[in-house]
Amino acid sequence: MKKYLAEMIGTMVLVLMGCGSAIFNFGVGSTAQVLTVAFGFGLSVVAMAYTVGKISGCHINPAITLGVLLSKRMSGKDAGMYILFQVIGAIIGSAILFGIVSSIDAGSASYIAQGGAFATTTGANGLQPGVSLAGGLIAEIVFTFVFVLVVLGTTSKGGAGNFAGLAIGLTLVLVHIVCIPLTGTSVNPARSIGPAIFQGGEALSQLWIFIVGPFVGAILASLVWNVVDTDKE
Repeated sequence: MKKYLAEMIGTMVLVLMGCGSAIFNFGVGSTAQVLTVAFGFGLSVVAMAYTVGKISGCHINPAITLGVLLSKRMSGKDAGMYILFQVIGAIIGSAILFGIVSSIDAGSASYIAQGGAFATTTGANGLQPGVSLAGGLIAEIVFTFVFVLVVLGTTSKGGAGNFAGLAIGLTLVLVHIVCIPLTGTSVNPARSIGPAIFQGGEALSQLWIFIVGPFVGAILASLVWNVVDTDKE
């Protein structure tokens, strides 16, 4: 149970800090905001990797859990419980942010992202203007593939060891820098589910993209890693 609680706490912090950086830093400008949000998510992963990593491995992402499962590093039961508690953690983090935003006049606060921007007042994902459904889905598949591949490689036997958390966090920063202008960047179904519940509307109608895309990317990453891994142990 401690592993599951660690995943819940880790995912809560990821959503709280990552989505929070998207919600409360809109006024700094689009380029600066992209970097702010990218580092918000990346640094959250680094922090949690060195906090709960020793307890659960710090997946805090259903796509990573699926990749680890398909790489035969965990049981199906643990994978299912990890994903459940990750979603619960994301909902808790989103509820906290929703409570904070609800106490502020979001309509007049220039530092809070408005609908149609890179992030809404809940940090929900959404296809950005001009991005097609197919384009957004492909982006989520490709960038989740890269992210999960790095996770599997750095945490494998002979991988990055104690530096794995740093490598994974910086990779998430890189992924966000490229993908935020396309979809707001999910690569994490739990991170998308939590905010979408509180946002409703279009965020919920597009939610399937941010569930299917990351899961497909994770499956592809595990298949590729199982082929190229030189040490199956």
